[in-house]
Amino acid sequence: MSTGVIIALIVAAAAVVAVAVVLSVRARGAHGGRSLKQRFGPEYDRAVARHDGDVKAAERELGGLVERHGGLRERPLEAAERERFEARWTAAQERFVDSPGAAVGEADRLLAEVAGARGYPDGTRYEEQLAALTVHHADHVHGYRRVHRAAGVRAGVGGGGDAGAAGGLKDTGGLGGEAGTDTGAGERHSSAPGTEDLRAAVVEARALFDDLLDRPRRHRRQTKEA
Repeated sequence: MSTGVIIALIVAAAAVVAVAVVLSVRARGAHGGRSLKQRFGPEYDRAVARHDGDVKAAERELGGLVERHGGLRERPLEAAERERFEARWTAAQERFVDSPGAAVGEADRLLAEVAGARGYPDGTRYEEQLAALTVHHADHVHGYRRVHRAAGVRAGVGGGGDAGAAGGLKDTGGLGGEAGTDTGAGERHSSAPGTEDLRAAVVEARALFDDLLDRPRRHRRQTKEA
């Protein structure tokens, strides 16, 4: 076999290897994107909206959250703890009729406390706690975001929703619950949310509360029917 033929075969083999590497990288990237979308569900779409449609930037953000909080293991609640949290939530719901703002504030505090009891960062680090909850409770974490913002607006101190410890995880989606429709700070805090907005926020937050209590599904259905 001549030297020229050998060189040609080497070049061809190298080209085949290079193409295989490129295809493998692309496949891993596509698979990673699908995995993130499946894992984060609605939070994936909110991340894309935060980044003005830049999917790669959104996936870098979400991938970073998984790296930081994916290894977190939830601590189970004792029965007495669960009962205390349930009693406080029931009291907050009953209080809503006469004092919606106070009830929302209590719901916000309860979510922070129960999350801390389950092993998440404590409620004094809202952004970091929200980021960790996003990794493990992506389907319902937006309810926490809504009541936290509502409680902050009612208190006149804002929603605590700017990017910070969460590494770019901004608190987007107004009390109406739509991603990518956040208004400016001045407009957002110019007036307190109405009673129906507060009610919707508490209802959505209840789903995360139930998740964190880790109650049997039958019990959850009975609570919703009640």
